[in-house]
Amino acid sequence: MAQALFSDTIVALSTPPGAGALAVVRLSGPAAVAITAAVFSKKSLPEAAGHTLHYGTLRDSASGDVIDEVVVALYRAPRSFTREDVVEISCHGSDYVVRQVLALLLRHGARLAEAGEFTKRAFLNGALDLAQAEAVADLIAADSALSHRVALNQLRGGFSQELRELRGRLIKFAALLELELDFGEEDVEFADRTGLARLLAEVRGVVAGLLRSFELGNVIKNGITAVIAGRPNAGKSTLLNALLREERAIVSAIPGTTRDFIEDEVSLDGLRFRFVDTAGLRDNPADEVEAIGVRRTRQRVRQAALLLYLFDLTQMTPGEVQAEIKELTEGLDLPVMAVGNKTDLATPETPKAFAAELRTGESGAETPLVFVAAGQNQGLEALQAALVAQVRGSALENTASATIVTNVRHARALETAAAHLAAVQAGLDTGRGTELLAADLRHALAALGEITGEISSEDLLTSIFTQFCIGK
Repeated sequence: MAQALFSDTIVALSTPPGAGALAVVRLSGPAAVAITAAVFSKKSLPEAAGHTLHYGTLRDSASGDVIDEVVVALYRAPRSFTREDVVEISCHGSDYVVRQVLALLLRHGARLAEAGEFTKRAFLNGALDLAQAEAVADLIAADSALSHRVALNQLRGGFSQELRELRGRLIKFAALLELELDFGEEDVEFADRTGLARLLAEVRGVVAGLLRSFELGNVIKNGITAVIAGRPNAGKSTLLNALLREERAIVSAIPGTTRDFIEDEVSLDGLRFRFVDTAGLRDNPADEVEAIGVRRTRQRVRQAALLLYLFDLTQMTPGEVQAEIKELTEGLDLPVMAVGNKTDLATPETPKAFAAELRTGESGAETPLVFVAAGQNQGLEALQAALVAQVRGSALENTASATIVTNVRHARALETAAAHLAAVQAGLDTGRGTELLAADLRHALAALGEITGEISSEDLLTSIFTQFCIGK
């Protein structure tokens, strides 16, 4: 993308607000260096080379008061994040100091940056494509090893490069089809239909693979919601507290203590889980409030990515567990893990009986089964390992090099591209005219181009960058 020209210079706090040891105030634009030099003690700043640090003081030129001792980092265009002149001022992290520094720079001609405006300028100036720009926000928000790794791979352009290669190969055929339209009266074919069919099969396979990766990418980026459900007094709240390692939920021997959801997050082996404690399931709730809680539990199960069905080993039989899991997941394609609780109160033979007998579904496939004593923190490591294994499968083992789609916008664009590519294939199979083939191919290329920003609108850019924090 050609570099855009911006006449104004923007400024914002780029570190989190609030008192701290240091804060970084960033400027970007044609007057970034001049504005800083006007209030900085080192008057040689305008002649300084890029990628250099300068120690000095910031002074209010009107009053003559020194505001702070600072370190100024200078980056010259185009070797900066935005490809403009950029200045980053490291000052002390007092809220008062930061306000004074910002006010001083604004008085000398800078403008407060909008949300995501630094990254938006980097995109418009060709430093990043749109997918890479969105990866900046993902990297900032990453809170697990996997989400960090996937966001970093996208920021480095892995996903974008794959899309560019796909588009480049399709564009060659699209150009030949367009050429045929220019010579429509002469009834000639420039685009080899057999070669196009082979390319379509390959590209559709890649797009389908990227779409399949979105389910995994959504787990990596947003975490997996694991609902803990079961009968009253099965130990759901105790298990939640044990998994979170804090007293998050009230634990009582009185049935029906939990009336609504209690949820919190924890990271296990690089995966983020959101565990949801729910009201106990029983046919005859004690009152209307508990009845509402039971209904909400069933609704929450339908929204879950994983069900932890917790049962009291001393109170239920394998057949009852199997029946309740079946009833709870009727019509749902929902992974289930059965967790037998209170092993400290059960006989040694009881877990063995459950392990031998517990089955679910007509296929007779085994339900993953773990035994714990949540109140004594026993069996938690085995449960955590089983949870990670249940979510990860084999797909996550290759995320270091694989392209994983984590963005809903990207997934929707891929779905659109897949639909139009399928239409092109159908057109080839039925001998559809060149004009229709070319139109569907153009739509597919446009959908792929929207992901990287090669085809974009102002509304789309505004929607994306306003989700960023100010200063990024």
